[in-house]
Formats: sequence, structure tokens, C-alpha cells
Amino acid sequence: MDNPSTAETDGAMETRGIEPVPDHERRGRVRELFPTWVAANISVLLLTMGAALVVFNRLNFWQVLIVAACAALASFGMVGLLSVSGKWGGAPGATLSRATFGVRGNLFPGAILWIARFGWETINAVTGAYAVLTVLDLLLGVRSNTALIVVTLFVFVACTFLVSGLGRKALNVCNTWSTYLFGVFSVLVLGYLVATMDWSEVFAKPAGSTAMMVAGIGTIAAGGISWVPTGPDFARYLPHSASGRKIVGVTVSGAGLVMVPMVLMGAVMAVASPGLAEAADPVSFLGDLLPTWLAVPYLLTAIVGMLLINSLSMYSAGFTAQTMGVKLPRAMAVSINAVISLVGGLLLMLVATSFLGSFITFLILLAVSFSAWIGVYAVDMFRRRSRAVRYDAAALMDTGRSSRYWYVGGFCWQAMVSWVLALLVGLAFTKCDWFAGPLSDTPVGRYGLAWAATIVVSGVIMAVLPVPRENTPGDADRPADAVAEERPERVAV
Repeated sequence: MDNPSTAETDGAMETRGIEPVPDHERRGRVRELFPTWVAANISVLLLTMGAALVVFNRLNFWQVLIVAACAALASFGMVGLLSVSGKWGGAPGATLSRATFGVRGNLFPGAILWIARFGWETINAVTGAYAVLTVLDLLLGVRSNTALIVVTLFVFVACTFLVSGLGRKALNVCNTWSTYLFGVFSVLVLGYLVATMDWSEVFAKPAGSTAMMVAGIGTIAAGGISWVPTGPDFARYLPHSASGRKIVGVTVSGAGLVMVPMVLMGAVMAVASPGLAEAADPVSFLGDLLPTWLAVPYLLTAIVGMLLINSLSMYSAGFTAQTMGVKLPRAMAVSINAVISLVGGLLLMLVATSFLGSFITFLILLAVSFSAWIGVYAVDMFRRRSRAVRYDAAALMDTGRSSRYWYVGGFCWQAMVSWVLALLVGLAFTKCDWFAGPLSDTPVGRYGLAWAATIVVSGVIMAVLPVPRENTPGDADRPADAVAEERPERVAV
């Protein structure tokens, strides 16, 4: 058995770990998710990605608008849908997936997701550090150097660690205020662009190909896809009566409110400065395109936003670490991610030759690795839509043979087979700077749809395989083959 449940205190510091939240503590409101998903997208990297759609994908303004809207709807639609399971089970996604993959089986996809999250946190930490360096240059004329890079990155990661350690309540407060501030300055930036841009040049760009639009949707959506497994983490304090439709609606609208305008802003900026998409530093261009009085406050609010993005990510990563057996409180488990983000960030800032190339490659692999999990988890969640077969709080915390989710040897073989095969198929369709899969020249590969194929493959295989049967009392004392032979299949609901 894992550590016994710890009640959440009424203070700022959250002490609850991966254990399910009891019903009497479910006092959250759906509207609290809105600032969470706004804050999760406050990143100037969206500007760079919007610029890349114009420079590399050769899309025009209206195509970029469609790409951004579709990416927000597709990725955060999945985040919202799977977040509903957090309301059902009251536990983080990494814990709920024990019911999907089995107590031991859950360790394998959990490890992949954990490693991928290291990369995402590293990318955000580097972007935040570059933003701080740009502000220092604009305000004080201090030029970047190796020592300053090390200090800046360390301070940013340390601040991220401190905020993420406080927990859900502190993050909700920070997210709300950052939403207001970033919203105000984003409107000012939009106004400045409207007043100063040569819009005839913006709208004169010819349309790009449909293939590049589809590929662009996958690139922009990758960031949102990475939040899908952690969506339940932020919905677990919602009462059972909370509306699933509202959860999806608030999630998509909160993310889309930031994603769409920022991607469009990046596209517009790329018309005036095409080098934006290829800049080694993904932030300093703002000092060239915007006046100092606007660039500095905008960057400061963006720094807060990126700090919160990493705090949200580390908050969930702490749960993943605990689920994988790290015997530390959640706040201490987060420190592992902080150290890795610091080391990885230094390598990216001091050694890597191309930030954007590394970032796009990482996004492609990130989307595939998370998509294999999504398809399997979504099918299992669909089968649990009846209250009669939803998550068992005690069984989720039971990691022994007596657990309802022990299945066979601790593995749900249907989920594991679906996950492994889908992951291999997704990689086969993938083409990036680091490698090209054997199927990357097919239409799926050329259109950048490896992530979508991965979801479909994992979901279809999981759906057609025999429905997994959960253990019942007494099964732990009997041979696994005898249990499999004697019990009828559990009917999916």
C-alpha cells in the first residue's frame, strides 16, 4: 500500500499527494479551471511558432487563424474530456491510469510521460531565462554572457520550484492575477501592431498548401497534447456534480483565449521580421519589434506566465514521481524535475546550435509519446462512464496483489499491448531532425499526423481487445490462469 492519505490543509501549502480527494473536500468550481488553462499557455514560444507557420509552412494570415483555432480545439478539447476523469476519481491522472494499465504496467507509460515532461519544463525554463536576459538588456544595457545565463536560469528554475511546491491554492491565485495582467498587455501589443503594421503586406501573402496547414495544426497542438495526462490533476477537487460539458468548455476557451491571438501575433510579426522564426534566442526579437515601454512590461508578464506554466507542469510531475514509487512528499519530488530542468536548460542555452530546431523536434516526439497514452486511457475512461464501474479510491492506492487493478501480475495486458504498438506505429510515421521513421514518407507522415495516427491506433486496439477484468476479493490468493478461465468477461458500460 502507498502512504495513507493526508488531508489538505487550509493554508497555502498543499500537503495532499497522489491519494484521491475525499468527497467532503471537493469544494472546487469549474470556473477555477479557466485561469489555469489561460496561464498554461502564456508563453512567447507561441509567437515563435506562429512566425514559423508563415516562414516555414508559408501560410497566410487566414490560414494561420484556422490552424491556431483547430489546434486549440483539438488539443485542449482532449484535455477537457479526459479531465472529467479527475472529477470521477478525485486523483491525479498518473494515479488514475493505474486502473487503466495496472499497478505495475502504469510505471512504463508513466516513465515516458515523466521524461517527456522534463523536456517541456526545460524548454519553458530556457524561454523564461531568455526573457529575463532580454529585459536586463532593454532596461540596463546588460549583455548576455555565460555567467549571467547560468545565474538567470538558476533563479528562474528556483522560483518555479518554490511556486509549484505551494500547491493548487497558490497556483490558482497566481494564475488568476497573471491572466489579468497578461491580458491587459496583450491587448496593448495587439493595439500597437494594428496601428503600426503594414496590413496590406500581411494580407497580400499567398496561401500555402493544405498539407502545411495540417502539419501546422499538429505542431501547435503538441503543447496542448502534453497537458492531457495532467488534466485530471486540476479537476480532482471538483465535486461529482460538476458538469463535464462545462469542464470541456472552460478548458478549451481558457486555452484558446491565449493560443489563437498569440499565434496570430507571431505570424503578423514574422511579416515585418522574417528572421523571427529562425532566431537563436526566441525572445529578444520583441525588443526590436516593440518600443521599450511596451516590450518590458509585456515580457515581465510573460516571464510570470512561463514561470506558472512550469509550476503547473512540475506540480503534476510531482504526482507522476510519487506514482512511480519515489518515496518523497510531492513538493520534494518536484525537486527532481527542477534539477533536470536546470541541467537541460544549460545544455540548450550554452551548447545547442538551434533553439527552434530542437524545440520543433521535441514537440513532434512529445506529441507521439503522449498520444499513445491518450488513446488507451480514453477508451478505458469511456468504459467507466457509468458510476458503477468508476474508480475505486482504495484500490488506486493499493499497489499489492490485493488491488482491484492488479489484473495479471500487475499488468493490464490489453492496455500495455495497445500502448506499445501505438507508440511504435507513431514513431514509424514520424520525421524530424533526429530521425525518420520507415513510414514517414506516407501521407500520414508528410502531413505531420503521426500524433493523430497514434491516438487512433492505441484507441482502436484497446477497444477491440477483450475487455480487461478487474480483480475481485480472493483473486490474489488464486493462480492468475485459474481466475482468467473461470470468470466471465466484464461487460463494458
